[in-house]
Amino acid sequence: VTVLFGTETGNAEMVADDIASALGEFDIEATVVGMEDFDVADLAASGTVVLVTSTYGEGELPATTQPFFDAMKAAEPDLTGLRFGAFGLGDSTYDTYNN
Repeated sequence: VTVLFGTETGNAEMVADDIASALGEFDIEATVVGMEDFDVADLAASGTVVLVTSTYGEGELPATTQPFFDAMKAAEPDLTGLRFGAFGLGDSTYDTYNN
C-alpha cells in the first residue's frame, strides 16, 4: 500500500504515518510518501493507494499537493484496477471545509 500525503502543517503526514502503522498491525506493508515526491507514472502500478490531505484557507489544497494534481491532469494515467482510499483533514467549522 502506498500512502500519499499533502500537508501544510504536518498533520496529514502524521495521519499518513498512523495509517501505515495500523496497516502494519495487519502485516500489510505500507510506504508513506509526500505527494510532491511521488511520480504519477508509478501510480497505476501501486496497486492500492491511500491519499491523505488537508484543506486550508478557503478550502484550498496544500501547496505540496499541487504538482501531484497538475501531473495527474497532464498525464491522465489509466488507473483501471487501482484501489484507493481518501482521507480529508480540515476544520469543519469553516463553510469551505473539504470542498
